[in-house]
Amino acid sequence: MKTQTATYAKTNFGRVLDDAARGPVLIQKSGRCVAVLLSFENYERLSQLEDQYWINQAKASEADGFAGAEASQQFLDNLLNAQD
Repeated sequence: MKTQTATYAKTNFGRVLDDAARGPVLIQKSGRCVAVLLSFENYERLSQLEDQYWINQAKASEADGFAGAEASQQFLDNLLNAQD
């Protein structure tokens, strides 16, 4: 992963964007890692992976006996209707 200072990124933003198109760019400020600049394609891919992870977690929880989305919604609806 390429690393740049925040000052460099500020003054050479176009070049840093070009670098991010090829791979993530780590931005450091005062020697601390503060951000990572990704291409939009990499961001979308990571978002899809995260979504799939949480879908898998939900399915595993449901298989372990936790209520799914429909059962949870029905339970909440019953609670709300019981108070009427």
